[in-house]
Amino acid sequence: MINKLKIGIVGCGAIGTSLAKAIVSNFANQAELTALYDIKENRASYLAKKLKARTVVCCSLEHLIEKTNLVIEAADAGSCLSIAKRVLRKGRDIIIMSVGGIIDHVKQLETLAERKNAHIYIPSGAICGVDSLKAVSHNKVKKIILTTRKNPRSFKDTEYIRKRGIRLDKIKRDTVLFSGNARQAIRLFPQNINVAATLSIAGIGRSKTRVKIVASPMVKRNIHEVYIESDAGKISSRVENLLHPHNPRTSFLAVLSAIAVLRQILRPLKVGT
Repeated sequence: MINKLKIGIVGCGAIGTSLAKAIVSNFANQAELTALYDIKENRASYLAKKLKARTVVCCSLEHLIEKTNLVIEAADAGSCLSIAKRVLRKGRDIIIMSVGGIIDHVKQLETLAERKNAHIYIPSGAICGVDSLKAVSHNKVKKIILTTRKNPRSFKDTEYIRKRGIRLDKIKRDTVLFSGNARQAIRLFPQNINVAATLSIAGIGRSKTRVKIVASPMVKRNIHEVYIESDAGKISSRVENLLHPHNPRTSFLAVLSAIAVLRQILRPLKVGT
């Protein structure tokens, strides 16, 4: 009898729900979704009923950790670091979706994971080119530039927008909301710029990675353009992401990339770097 990987999901919003459905539908032979937890317990209960699976709705994060081998963080940037620390201290593996929330503490988490013989998985998210960046990072990477274009509604409720008095509904043409380094972008746009955090971790760090964020009323998709310059050559990629049907701040590819990570974990054949 095969010992199935026991998976728990923290955060039962749009991303957590999509991942839960994928686990139940696509990985039933290798894994089981054993636990759900959300700070809003009714959310987790509702999802468990929809799945019609033997999934326990947990009353605490600790309860979920006890029942799992692998935890998927699908909460938010504000709570991501605390979740990751608590999971790793118990020697459990974790897939982190809210990458911006751990960017200042990657080394600390890596050290903790090594000490506890656990693993941290960060999906490539809504961009292409991470495999290539990881490869050329063994040589000298000179420049990384990320240009993100999203419909203005994707920036709704962002504190940076509110403080600057930017009227998103009045934007009629491409408008640069931000231009600077990834460190600043991640702090100011924590719910919109996980891709900058991922690029920073895989590449030359958040201070050297350049980011431009554009509000574009003409686009209906989240567009990410990545330019990498290194001693091994130049790499350019452009992704036009379909929005997640239940969360316009998120690209559906971000969910699919997490599913791809899970597939790599569960299957003997590993493709890519």
